[in-house]
Amino acid sequence: MITTTSSNFRKNLSNLLIQTIKYSEPVDIVTKEGSAILIKKEDYNAIMETLYLNAIPNMSEKIIEGLNTPFEDCISSDEVDLNV
Repeated sequence: MITTTSSNFRKNLSNLLIQTIKYSEPVDIVTKEGSAILIKKEDYNAIMETLYLNAIPNMSEKIIEGLNTPFEDCISSDEVDLNV
């Protein structure tokens, strides 16, 4: 994570945005009032999706169960009933 002051952030805005977008490098922008984090939009969306899924009761357990299911025990995509 890159840490910078708000003054340096303004001076280096373009370069810091490129670092964040191209390399998923978060930027901690520190001010007298506190700090804020700049992250890539895709990373933010992934965090929000994770929070959403974790808010669903038993979802974590279901995901872990699915990860531990052997591939040969899975059904093919044409067998999936999308009208459930």
